[in-house]
Amino acid sequence: MCIRARSRPASETFRGPAAEAAPEPKVVAGLKRLEYRGYDSAGVAVLADGGLAAAKKAGKLVNLEKELGDRPLPAGRTGIGHTRWATHGAPTDTNAHPHLDNAGRVAVVHNGIIENFAALRHELTGRGHALESETDTEVVAHLLAEAFSAGGDLAEAMRQVCRRLEGAFTLVAVHADQPDVVVGARRNSPLVVGVGQDEWFLASDVAAFIAHTRSAVELGQDQVVELSREGVVVTGFDGEPAEVREYHVDWDASAAEKGGYASFMLKEIADQPRAVADTLLGRVDGEGTLHLDEVRIPAAELREVDKVVIVACGTAFHAGMIAKYAIEHWTRLPCETELASEFRYRDPILDQRTLVVAISQSGETMDTLMALRHAREQGAKVLAICNTNGSTIPRESDAVLYTHAGPEVAVASTKAFLTQLVACYLVALYLGQVRGTKWGDEIRTVVRQLSAISGEVDRVLTTMEPVRELARSLAHHDTVLFVGRHVGYPVALEGALKLKELAYMHAEGFAAGELKHGPIALIEEGLPVVVIVPSPRGRSVLHDKIVSNIQEIRARGARTIVVAEEGDEAVVPYADHLITVPATPTLLQPLVATVPLQVFACELATARGNEVDQPRNLAKSVTVE
Repeated sequence: MCIRARSRPASETFRGPAAEAAPEPKVVAGLKRLEYRGYDSAGVAVLADGGLAAAKKAGKLVNLEKELGDRPLPAGRTGIGHTRWATHGAPTDTNAHPHLDNAGRVAVVHNGIIENFAALRHELTGRGHALESETDTEVVAHLLAEAFSAGGDLAEAMRQVCRRLEGAFTLVAVHADQPDVVVGARRNSPLVVGVGQDEWFLASDVAAFIAHTRSAVELGQDQVVELSREGVVVTGFDGEPAEVREYHVDWDASAAEKGGYASFMLKEIADQPRAVADTLLGRVDGEGTLHLDEVRIPAAELREVDKVVIVACGTAFHAGMIAKYAIEHWTRLPCETELASEFRYRDPILDQRTLVVAISQSGETMDTLMALRHAREQGAKVLAICNTNGSTIPRESDAVLYTHAGPEVAVASTKAFLTQLVACYLVALYLGQVRGTKWGDEIRTVVRQLSAISGEVDRVLTTMEPVRELARSLAHHDTVLFVGRHVGYPVALEGALKLKELAYMHAEGFAAGELKHGPIALIEEGLPVVVIVPSPRGRSVLHDKIVSNIQEIRARGARTIVVAEEGDEAVVPYADHLITVPATPTLLQPLVATVPLQVFACELATARGNEVDQPRNLAKSVTVE
């Protein structure tokens, strides 16, 4: 959603008080920067000549651009735009945003779900309103039109309407009778203000306006923002003035460009050495002591913690699974890893001595947000690991550790995963430091090892051509299995997830010890099986057992693809394809072992003709439950 400025916005983009010019190219340019969030239709609306004109098309933005090329919208100063991911109603031209009232004076775009829309729709039709779409959004346009007619002020109309809505939503609206005003509102869904030179923006992500300003303003829960010639005014849904915080975005427009790579995913895989280094930057002083300035929970309270619970979804959940091993090993605290989507529904046992770690790249993942809210209601402390400054999850947490990975545009996470891992290791070490379960020299040793990982990831990336060739040779297969032990098990899950997301293949990850308990029935002649092998130097018993697993798999005719440490000769006789990674401590191995699986999935998906940056049916930021 992108909105207003004298320049270019996005998913709700809006031009500010400038000379008359056609705003929709700037709006569409902003929308392009938000394509990574996932969508199935797009549209724009422009205020001009005392009226409102709109265009919208199902499918990709190119369809909307063709429509605008054939039938340009009139010139004006204010425009909004949106890319929709269908929830209520199929992805059709009619269901695409913006939605207008019957008089064509109000236009609305919306992210999220309005849960009581059916009752509101029934109420509106009873008063004679004719609704054309199947969406929950259209009811807002009609309600705004009614409220505006009664008072003549769009911001007040938005406040009145929002007080009636249930669910999670970000709304942006314009009215032809107030052509220099754009109004936005948010509840449980992201919305950020861009502050430029004599221009203002509203968008669901700073990427929409980063080419024009790196100054942004956080919007809090249940707030309405009004952009006009006079500037920015923020209130609560109750009309009371709200305090806001301005912040500076620490990356620029070039960071969100492909930089010569064929896809954003390839660029982001290549970005990983820098991203890992940036996540560590400034966290350790010259004496090797950790200083996590953003962790605002007092050390005395952390010493009272008796349990850690990690909540996350998807790739972030796999990072949390690995973090469990590190936290329990380095702090001796019990640690649970929970799917955020299941967490609050199983009545978890939490109290004031529980530390909940919420992991989310976007900071807007609805399942994770609701899990942390439940945790705080139970009195637990919440520490967020996040990549997005100013997002909701860090704001509602007691503490935050930002990963500083820079923008991740491809829907399938790569550098977000590695930087989340590094942040999790830092949290585990910090807990060990404040609780006294790790000596200073032990922490310094691990920090040095983490600091060296950036170079090791870079070295892995230089050896990936055989992995790409292997991926291309497997493009005709329907299934790939992944197995691992210890921290290799979550790596196997992550490898399988990447293949599902990108190649649309059946892929499963298993704990290698579970093979005999069922999954070995799937092994058949020629089936590709990827095995993540732990270091023989770390925990030799783990290594010996997984070598036995490889023999079992190969004896049944499967095609073994073995990811192992350099110099591990024990696996060579049983590997049809050997992928070597640098030797690392056991707990840190996922930082190098995951990279070949990312490259493998990306190349295999490309060989199958898939769009790797925007896989079907997926959205980058999942802002509904």
